Amino acid sequence: MLAGMPLDAVQGRVVGSLIEKQLTTPQQYPLTLNGLTLACNQASNRDPVVVYPEGRVQEALDSLKGQGLVRFVLPSHGRSVVRYRHVLDEKLALDPRQLSLVAVLLLRGPQTVGELRTRTERMAEFDTVAEVESDLQGLTRWDPPLVARQERRPGQKEDRWHQLLMEHDEPQDTARPNRQETSGTPTSSLRDEVDELRSEVRALREDLDALKTELGI
Repeated sequence: MLAGMPLDAVQGRVVGSLIEKQLTTPQQYPLTLNGLTLACNQASNRDPVVVYPEGRVQEALDSLKGQGLVRFVLPSHGRSVVRYRHVLDEKLALDPRQLSLVAVLLLRGPQTVGELRTRTERMAEFDTVAEVESDLQGLTRWDPPLVARQERRPGQKEDRWHQLLMEHDEPQDTARPNRQETSGTPTSSLRDEVDELRSEVRALREDLDALKTELGI
């Protein structure tokens, strides 16, 4: 068992967001505190949608560092701010496909195998639903298990899978209902692109400010 497990809701959102950005926008990774807060609070690909202040994200980072799950990357190569990266892959020997499944389950709650295949497309490649199922089964054999199958509930057509790293109760004062969206629709894809562009612009501004400081401009 990793120290500090299970993670609380904020810690789980932080870890999930770090994994997602590592796999989808590696040029921006590791993330600044501002970039990570935006990733935690983005409206797309999150359920529930939350509004965490930077201070709360920083508290989660500090606790995750103490647990050995996050590393602080000190400024270098012209960068002027501390950045943050997860080490879940090192601690648990997870490959990118396994990481992508863990990230989606942390960020979006219980999912069917088909939903997981669709929602990991930008992070990893699964040729078939059977490959997703196989990797999920593998994650159940970790000690302790990282995921578990959730039997279908009334009105559901398929079983769902959920992660076991994080507590499942989200604080009500920081969560708001998720916007209605259908995975794979143009609207959802557009929101994803806008969120990424905003993060890229902020990262470029930070790097530009660091370069100006270095050059004394």
